[in-house]
Amino acid sequence: MISSQRQHLILSRLRTRGAVRITALSKELGVSAMTIRRDIAELSDKGLLKRVHGGAVTTSTLLSEPLFSVKSQMDIGLKDAIAQEAVKYVAPGDVIAIGGGTTAYVFAQHLLESQQSSGITILTNSIPVAELVQALESKDVEVIVTGGVITRSNSLVGPIADKVVASLRVNTVFLGTHSVSLPRGFLMPNSLEAATDMAMMDIADKTIILTDHTKWSCTSLSLFARFDQVDTVITDDGLDPDSANKTKELVKELVLAHQSEHTEESE
Repeated sequence: MISSQRQHLILSRLRTRGAVRITALSKELGVSAMTIRRDIAELSDKGLLKRVHGGAVTTSTLLSEPLFSVKSQMDIGLKDAIAQEAVKYVAPGDVIAIGGGTTAYVFAQHLLESQQSSGITILTNSIPVAELVQALESKDVEVIVTGGVITRSNSLVGPIADKVVASLRVNTVFLGTHSVSLPRGFLMPNSLEAATDMAMMDIADKTIILTDHTKWSCTSLSLFARFDQVDTVITDDGLDPDSANKTKELVKELVLAHQSEHTEESE
């Protein structure tokens, strides 16, 4: 397969999935990861996609959201580092909320494997997070699912979800974000998901945002939180110094998680 054919296929995958991963494309097309990186670089130079850590996303991410199954395979090392830091903000017996998205899902994985999960109650609008809890052999963790309309990221949103959330109260809410805008705040491409995230923040004593450094270079449609509404932002140490300094001036606490493991197939 010549380069133009590969690139056409890469763009086709982006249109249907919203994001692609280098390792997956390499296996599918039977070429090296380096070849896929060159193809992605050429398409990026033409403005046809956007390069991210481990793959690429469509340039139309302002309104679109990649499928959960695709996003869950990207930036795994970054999400693990962020999740490990976030677990420290939970104590046994807490009542917490966990939003949608893959970073929040990885946080839930780490939390449920830790001693901090003992006796906790989790309110979530994430179907994958609810399934994680349901699969536990121990029934020491209780999960409450909001109900609602399912998004591409397997989150439950809309008036039904918002009504359920408004009737409850939690110690801390952990939310992901599609993009970080300086100095505006945190945004999502789905306005209904943004509204449900806002509803979760309204019932929480503390709000923590979990997001990797690539989100500072993205943009999106709907603002769900200003910096002064957030208590802690946990990201990875790949965030550039200028963005880190500007963020520290806007938020109460910024935590830079160290990547302890080598991430596969980086840029």
